[in-house]
Amino acid sequence: MNNQKQQKPTLTGQRFKTRKRDEKERFDPTQFQESIVQGLNQTGTDLEAVAKFLDASGAKLDYRRYAETLFDILVAGGMLAPGGTLSDDMTRTEYCLFTASEDLETMQAYAQVFNKLIRRYKYLEKGFEEEIKKLLLFLKGFTESERNKLAMLTGILLANGNISASILNSLFNENLVKEGVSAAFAVKLFKSWINEKDINSVSASLRKVGMDNRLMELFPANKRSCEHFSKYFTDAGLKELSDFARNQQSIGARKELQKELQEQMSFTVPIIAYVREEMKKTSISEQTMIGIVWTSVMSSVEWNKKEELVTEQAIKLLKQYSPLLKAFTSQGLSELTLLLKIQEYCYDNIHFMKAFQKIVVLLYKADVLSEEVILKWYTESHVAKGKSVFLEQMKKFVEWLKNAEEESESEEEEGD
Repeated sequence: MNNQKQQKPTLTGQRFKTRKRDEKERFDPTQFQESIVQGLNQTGTDLEAVAKFLDASGAKLDYRRYAETLFDILVAGGMLAPGGTLSDDMTRTEYCLFTASEDLETMQAYAQVFNKLIRRYKYLEKGFEEEIKKLLLFLKGFTESERNKLAMLTGILLANGNISASILNSLFNENLVKEGVSAAFAVKLFKSWINEKDINSVSASLRKVGMDNRLMELFPANKRSCEHFSKYFTDAGLKELSDFARNQQSIGARKELQKELQEQMSFTVPIIAYVREEMKKTSISEQTMIGIVWTSVMSSVEWNKKEELVTEQAIKLLKQYSPLLKAFTSQGLSELTLLLKIQEYCYDNIHFMKAFQKIVVLLYKADVLSEEVILKWYTESHVAKGKSVFLEQMKKFVEWLKNAEEESESEEEEGD
């Protein structure tokens, strides 16, 4: 028997020594810059060749660690010091965004270079957005031509979804706003964005990041009015943006008004006077106002979850508020707007599907909706939402209205 202790097994393996040359190329920032600058000098203005060079270089250069260095060189030709000036002691190239031709076609080609690079090396996406945010804060350090190129590039990238509209937060920097740099930059940016896509792309992207109501902040506080914004961008050839901002302000005013209405809902008579005053102040049309009033009324209570009880609850509520609804349906178009709102509401809130006819009849009896408007809605002006269900519900009442109308006409003829 062997008395010697058995040795425990150990994990052993061969260590591979990294060659010094490779290690330096991968982790030395000076070497990284020299490699990128040398490659750009060789490819020159051929952006297809630039894209291929950047694609291949990612395999041997540490893009992840030196993302900021990489993007600084591609945009400005070298490393940027705080404020936007080029660092004195750094290697530079003359082949970069800032030295390229100041035209949309060239900027679109540069956008493709960045797009291909980020698609190939997905981890660069966040670093690229951070770079754009930084560049926007450095705008005062760039020439007017450099700003224009950056604005066009940024607009194209935003239009194609390569970067998030949240980067525009940098334009609200107080110093940039005060000196008019932000507004001037925004003109070029939105022009290239709309040229690439359309105003719907702009509004959707801004809404997604909660910036659809913040465009006024491109101007100093003393110029932050809808009139100034509208004139500035319309004069610059961006009427679509002016209209969008005006519409957003109107939506904001309507939301505030709706909130105020809901708070005062228990005082019907004072509310009518209040709403009339708001209509004058904000130039809101009666058609828009009746939509706000309807939404406010229907949001003023907690609805029963049982379908058979919700109709009764709705009828009781609308009887109470019929004077308020009547006050803002003095025109046929306002009545039709209300009727369409009712149709959409009953369709969107499933418990109200069976209540539609009862609500319409109640409002007819309360002189809120006229027979002419109800018949017009029935024959031609209804929307698609729940159309077959609601038309079937209204069939007998519409027949009754038509018969009553015919009898009335017959009586008039006999009287003549």
